[in-house]
Parts: sequence; structure tokens; C-alpha cells
Amino acid sequence: MRAVGVTRFGGPEALHVVDVPDEPLGPGQVRVRVRAAAVSPTDTHLREGAYADRDPVQQPPWVPGMDAAGVVVALGEGSDGLAVGDEVMAVVVPTGAHGGYREDLVLPVGSVVRVPAGADLVAASTLPMNALTARMALDRMTLPRGATLAVTGAAGAFGGYVVQLAKAEGLTVVADAAERDERLVRSLGADVVVRRGDGVAERIRAEFPDGVDGLADGSVQDAAVLPAVRDGGRVATVRGYRGDGRRGVEVLPVRVRRMAEDRAALDRLRQQVEEGVLTLRVARTLPAEEAPEAHRQLAAGGVRGRLVLTF
Repeated sequence: MRAVGVTRFGGPEALHVVDVPDEPLGPGQVRVRVRAAAVSPTDTHLREGAYADRDPVQQPPWVPGMDAAGVVVALGEGSDGLAVGDEVMAVVVPTGAHGGYREDLVLPVGSVVRVPAGADLVAASTLPMNALTARMALDRMTLPRGATLAVTGAAGAFGGYVVQLAKAEGLTVVADAAERDERLVRSLGADVVVRRGDGVAERIRAEFPDGVDGLADGSVQDAAVLPAVRDGGRVATVRGYRGDGRRGVEVLPVRVRRMAEDRAALDRLRQQVEEGVLTLRVARTLPAEEAPEAHRQLAAGGVRGRLVLTF
């Protein structure tokens, strides 16, 4: 079975096509023939070895990828709600050679839902991980309707989904953007756009002098953006930052692995794509064997939408 992974951790050049064994299909599992796998910053961290200590599989190869879309080819006992031949998307928790960058994956049925009506497999592969992370960020902050939310990295996949979900729930959204991205971020629904970069917290405060009620830190600025939040406000972070404990600001790390088998949440996101609440954005597709180039493009920055590997 063909996959793309690393046998030694390193830069983009460490990625190469590897042969991996088939995964056995058990009860409550689904075998998916993967056609598309979206590329994310988390994949680059795995490639570099950042997660080696928490991966119970210590033998190479290690295959990245937390998003996949393809076709159901087999169902284990008890895998209800799907049928062979269904086009599906899934969130993947990588372990050893089990990652989204492979032709064939066995996944828990709770991680797999049908693709949104009208969406192809490439577009569908861009939804699961980042949209679930956005959903979890908002759920952890529990902001009431009418509250103010700041979003950093709003032009990115996670940030864009936070903006759209927040607007659907009646929040007032202030988002950051480079000048070239301002139109995009406004189109996602941001009520106020401030220029991204150093000093963004002060620019948010200029628009909301009392501070915002919540902040989703998609650009991972950590302490630099805390001043934008009012005393007693809440911040959702995606890299484990826990704040400095000052002003009663509650910092809430978000780990999407905890929602990896929340089928109802993933299916609701599918419905929201169909309703026009969420927008699927593909920047470029590349053949799987060009994964090193995809990682280089991601590292270079400025990618709007997702890079997607195809099998």
C-alpha cells in the first residue's frame, strides 16, 4: 500500500513515497480508499519529529495527515450509517504509518461522514480537522449571542472557519488580515478587520476599548494578543499555551484529537457547508508524491485555502 511519510525526521525533503502494510478492518471501523488528503501545519510538525514522544509507534515510517477524503470500500460489523461506495471525509489521528497521506485507511466509524452534497473529494478533505478545531474553540469559550470575538489568523483555514461559525451564532467578530486578505476576511463575515502583525492587540483595543469577550488565536501569538481581551475574558489556543494567569483571563487549549470520533459534530459541519454557513477553500492540488513541494509552499506562507495531495 502506497503512502507518503518519513523514515527520518527532517525538512520537506524527508518526505517520500513509502510502502506500508494494509491495516486490518475490525468492528466499528471503515476502510476508505483515499483520494485526497489536505496539508496542514500539524503535518509539518509531525514530519519534523515534534510528536515523536507521544507516538506509541516508535518504528518508521511515520505518515502525516489529519484530513482525508475518499470512497468507502469495506465496513466492519456495527459500522452503521454508511455504505460501500459512499464518498466520505474523515478526521485522522496519525499514529506511526497510520496517517492521512496514504492510499488506504481504516478509521473508526465515528471519524467518518459523507461529503457535503455538491462538494468533490478534494474540497471535502479541507473540512474535518480545522472545522472541528474551530467548533471546539467556540464550544470551550461558550460566548453568549452578541458577545465580541477576536480572531487572529482569520485568513487561514482554522481562523476562517471560526469567523463563519461565530457569525452563524450571533457573535460580533473582529478579525486580523493583511491588506491583500481584507476582502477575503470580510467575505467570511468579519464585522471589523484590523491589520495583522505586531501591535494587533492594540488595534483590536482601539475598536473595542473595553476589550473583547473572547479570542481565537489562530496565528499562535500567545501572550502578545492577551491585551486585546477584557478582564475575565476567554482565549482559545491551538498549541497548548496556557496564559500568564493575569486579569482573570482564562486560556483554553484546544486539542482536536478529543473530538476525532465526534461523528455528530462532524456531520453538523457537513450540513453547514450545504447550508452555505461554511466555505470550502482549496488553494492548490498536487500529486501525493509532490508532498515535499506542498510542505515547502506551506512553510513559505501566504497560502489561502488548503493545499491538497491527491492519490
